[in-house]
Order: sequence, then C-alpha cells, then structure tokens
Amino acid sequence: MNIHEYQAKELLAKFGVPVPAGIAAMSVEEAVAAAGKLPGPLYVVKAQIHAGGRGKGKFKELGPDAKGGVRLARTTDEVRAAAQDMLGNTLVTIQTGDAGKQVNRLYVTDGVDIDKEFYLALLVDRATGRVAIVASTEGGMSIEDVAHDSPEKIHTITVDTATGFQPHHGRAVAKALALTGDLAKQAASVTSKLYDAFLGTDAEQIEINPLAIAGGKLMVLDAKVSFDSNAMFRHKDLAELRDLSEEDPAEVEASNYDLAYIKLDGDIGCMVNGAGLAMATMDIIKLNGAFPANFLDVGGGASKEKVTAAFKIILDDPAVKGILVNIFGGIMKCDIIAEGIIAAAKEVNLSVPLVVRLEGTNVEEGKAILAGSGLPIVSANDLGDAAKKIVAQVKQAA
Repeated sequence: MNIHEYQAKELLAKFGVPVPAGIAAMSVEEAVAAAGKLPGPLYVVKAQIHAGGRGKGKFKELGPDAKGGVRLARTTDEVRAAAQDMLGNTLVTIQTGDAGKQVNRLYVTDGVDIDKEFYLALLVDRATGRVAIVASTEGGMSIEDVAHDSPEKIHTITVDTATGFQPHHGRAVAKALALTGDLAKQAASVTSKLYDAFLGTDAEQIEINPLAIAGGKLMVLDAKVSFDSNAMFRHKDLAELRDLSEEDPAEVEASNYDLAYIKLDGDIGCMVNGAGLAMATMDIIKLNGAFPANFLDVGGGASKEKVTAAFKIILDDPAVKGILVNIFGGIMKCDIIAEGIIAAAKEVNLSVPLVVRLEGTNVEEGKAILAGSGLPIVSANDLGDAAKKIVAQVKQAA
C-alpha cells in the first residue's frame, strides 16, 4: 500500500525524522492559507500523486512549456497560481505512463536552502531476509540513472533484524554519504530513526530522495513510503491513509474480494490459483507469442462468489481478447472453479474465447460441469496445451 508524500512525512516525523514544515491542501484557498502559516519567504508547492518524477512531469491541460508538479513560490500569489495550475489537472510523469494522474491534493512546504543532496532508502532484502539500506551521494535525481551511469556510487548496508540497527551501521551510512563530524552523527541518527519507522510500520520501502544538508542540518525533503498490505490488519491507522483514487479501479475492486490482481498491457486475461503458477502461466503465454492482460491469483480457498468476482474483473478490461483459466486444485476444488466460471460467463454474456485447464481435487466433476454448461469453453490437458489454444483462439477471433 502506498501513501502520499505529505502523509509519509507526517508519519516519519512521529519517529523523530527531521522534515521541513508543510501543510496538505485540497483546494486553492487551502494552499494559500497553508503558505500563510509557514515561515517563508520561500515555499514549495508539490502535486500529490502516487508517482515519482513530479518535478519533471507535464500537465496535459497546460501545454509543453508549463512548469511541472513541483514549483517554488516566493509569494502567496505565486502559491495561488501554482495551485490553480495543478489542482484538477492531469500530471504525466515517467512513472504514470501517458494516461497520467489527476492531481487532487497539494503539499505546501517551507522552502530551504540546499547545500548538498543525497539518496537514502530502506528496503526488504529478500535474498538475505534482512533490511537493506541503500545510500548514495547522488541525491535529487533518479536512482535508476545513477545505477546505470555510476553504480560505484551506490552503497548497500544490510541490517539483521535479530540484532537491529547498530552504531557500525550508522558509521557505514555516513561513510557512504561521504559525511564527517557532526553531519556523520546526524546521518547515523536519521538512519536509525528511519529503521525504527521501517520496522514499526511493516514498511516495504522508505525512500528519501533527496536527503539534504540545509543550514548545517540533515533534512528529509521528499519521502516515498509503501507498506506490506498483508500487515495492514496490525495498522488500522495506516490503512486509513489509503487513497483509492490513486489506484486502478479494477485493483480496488479485486482487493474487496481479497484477490491479488495487477493490470498489465496484454490482451489475454489470466485467472490462476497460486502466485508461482500465475507467473508460470504468464511466462508461457509470452513464450507462445502473446502477452498477458493481468496477474490474478484467486488464492487457495476461493469460494464460488470469489471466482465469479475474479472472472468479472478480467472481463471488465476492454483490452482482454481471450481468457486462460489455469487451476491446480488442492484446497481449491475444481468443481467450485467451474461453477464460478459458468456463473460469471453467463452474467457478463461471455463474448471472448475461453480456455480452461483444470487439474487436482474434483477435476473430473469440474470438467463435467464445464462440458455440460452449453458455453463455448475449450478444455486443455496441460498448461502448454492451454497456452497454445488460447493464443490460437485469440488470433483466430482477430
């Protein structure tokens, strides 16, 4: 689960992380009022969307010469002008794709004089089961560009959660950022507090870009925080920060049924049980010359209603030209899957090719249900057979 920058900074501040003063605004007048409450005389007006590259982004409605989604303002009139440009308009960045995202919120912060910028992030290192701290002297720019052009400037320090963040980790971060003296102590302190926030919120990522020296002090000028959605039952307060308007409507609908769904760019919809099997299904579709339209894992114990909901979500995507259902029944029974497929197909008036591969518990019952449905469902013997058949069906329909 992602949150906005202003929410991330408010959260990090509770752990003692130094952030500049800032106020969220949902309207032009609120933005102007926010500036009036800040020290000034320099303000920063930031568009709040779940995407990076806002400063270099462009608004669809304002033309190619308009400024991006992060602007400096020296008067409240300039704050008003920036807010009028941003609110309600569509910001396109390198991370949003051509569709962009509509800006519904702003963050007005106090401007600071920056002496030096750094990059600092905490991530889950799945290879070691540790927390990885990534640090670079090249802040304020895309870390992907740094990794491509100057990989030697990116340093990774891992922390074993059994022992926690230790003084030597702080010294390693300070060294990676080429800081000495009091600034080195500040770097260790800031990183320690970020580590506490990382564990305390079940975060998946805390990215600070930039971490800056301003007036002799280290300060977090931008923050991106995301959480492990599976842990949100422990953090009701954090779950309330979710902004559904920033998420794909189909993914929001899927989450209501506890379905793991991610929209992709292809035209063959997939419904599978198990993340590994879903990945294999998408791979074999590509191996046969087509592209998956989604990742969708119905889980191990889905009900008929859950399967019906999953099927409808796939079919609601206008890009879908065919559907491949690949179920290996263990806890999930093949007859339940078959009933859900038929119920959904009838409810939405199925008009695209459908190939189903069932294996496992109650597989014969499931195949009999599909065969007797009267629907144009193509059965497959195995995954390879299923992929070939759905790709051929889609090409034939085109």
